Amino acid sequence: MRVSTATSSRSDSRMFTVVVQSYGVGTQRQAAREINVPFNRLQALVQSIALLGGQILSVTPAGETPASQPAAAAATPAPAAAAPSKPAPVSHADVPVNLYKPKNPFLGTVTENYSLLGEGAIGRVNHITFDLSGGDPQLHYVEGQSIGIIPDGEDANGKPHKLRLYSIASTRHGDNLEGNTVSLCVRQLQYEKDGETINGVCSTFLCDIDPGAKVRITGPVGKEMLLPDDEEANVIMLATGTGIAPMRTYLRRMFEPTEREKNGWNFRGKAWLFMGAPTTANLLYDADFNHYQSQFPDNFRYTKAISREQQNAKGGRMYIQDRVSEHADEIFAMIEDPKTHVYMCGLRGMEPGIDEAMSAAAEAKGLNWSELRPQLKKAERWHVETY
Repeated sequence: MRVSTATSSRSDSRMFTVVVQSYGVGTQRQAAREINVPFNRLQALVQSIALLGGQILSVTPAGETPASQPAAAAATPAPAAAAPSKPAPVSHADVPVNLYKPKNPFLGTVTENYSLLGEGAIGRVNHITFDLSGGDPQLHYVEGQSIGIIPDGEDANGKPHKLRLYSIASTRHGDNLEGNTVSLCVRQLQYEKDGETINGVCSTFLCDIDPGAKVRITGPVGKEMLLPDDEEANVIMLATGTGIAPMRTYLRRMFEPTEREKNGWNFRGKAWLFMGAPTTANLLYDADFNHYQSQFPDNFRYTKAISREQQNAKGGRMYIQDRVSEHADEIFAMIEDPKTHVYMCGLRGMEPGIDEAMSAAAEAKGLNWSELRPQLKKAERWHVETY
């Protein structure tokens, strides 16, 4: 429903009553309800309702009954057939969780461990695969989940090291498509302390590990980053560094031919990946994503932010939030479709920049991002996993 603002020259003190259904949180979303709003906030409310898949039953000056409805029926829900398409929920059914716990971990075998970086890259990032065969129960997982790794050795107090969680980088079928492996994308943590370089315990353990070694694995865990079941969903992905791991699982599920055959799930929506890295050599799985874009140009778009090689509009370094700002109108146009989901994964420091870019884009449309973002999250359309 479009609300005209042609009479905006009149006093903005006027109040309007909007009768809406399928909008809000929890029980609010189940039934029709009235929202009273001043004229100068009416258009923003209408856009917000449309954005979150709600249905407007009527808009009238406060205190008046809609001309087409008797007073008693003003808040009666419209027939189900008239309801707009709702976003497909992210299914939590049959999602495996904590099949193996720290006190009784699964012992996986490393099958491969190789660098993901090009020549001249900064740091160290490896792709590591583990054989999951022989478990009872079988350690299985779905795209968007994580597993825990318990590194060998003891801490400074002589106690076993605690587990670290890593986002899974392979689909449920594994890189070998046989359903018996899991892969991780691991950056070695390094930092300076008192003039000394300190290496992360678990990340160094994993990056140094040899094929054939046994590793204690827990999980899987996590339901925040699951894909919707809808084959026509739209998926916007915002990733920096090893935050690309879950995005790789989504894209393999969407565009790898054998995956599509095994899944019986043929993605037909729009997928858009924003990837941030310091240099071209630090782009992870870049060749695969370029290939998907060439093979599925109508379904996949790949946008890179390479901070040390590209400049933003102000002449500074190009970060992922700058790319979001550049494409804000297109991103919001996609988010207005209730079938669109947004996934963000990477360093926690990326969130403020993304919020700033989205706030500016929302404000240009008369919307308040600080109000809209939690509504999208409640609708299971805004998924964030940062660390």
